[in-house]
Amino acid sequence: MSFYDFEIGTPQGEKLKMADFKGKPMLLVNTATKCGLAPQFDGLEKLHQDYKDKGLVVLGFPCNQFLGQEPETNDTVVEACRINHGVTFQLTEKIDVNGENTHPIFQFLKNEKGGFLGSKIKWNFTKFLVDENGKVLKRYSPTTKPEKIEKDIQKLVG
Repeated sequence: MSFYDFEIGTPQGEKLKMADFKGKPMLLVNTATKCGLAPQFDGLEKLHQDYKDKGLVVLGFPCNQFLGQEPETNDTVVEACRINHGVTFQLTEKIDVNGENTHPIFQFLKNEKGGFLGSKIKWNFTKFLVDENGKVLKRYSPTTKPEKIEKDIQKLVG
């Protein structure tokens, strides 16, 4: 199965197909608005603004599996991220990234790039960099700040 075979819902209930992003590098992140790492939204938005015209797609996956740090609903998460962090990059519906209800996209990402805890996601703001061909290049820890990923993104966008 290819990365481009997956799809996910948006907070508004529409379908987002990964195939629509063929030819574009992507940064995929599980997010939470009440996490101590939530200031990373600002850095993710900066990457989005700086590189969207060069093809980068930043995609946030709200997840409430870590100490209930994403209390927002699909109806409120987009506005909360916009008001508190100026987020304009695409968010998905709330998902699970671990356990029996793990979204298939995260099953794929974890299988491609295991982490410190094997295939489990350790915490909010785990990041995956996917190249323009759908290959998962790197996995970054929750504490890796978005600006530390910029050099890797620059290599992908030329």
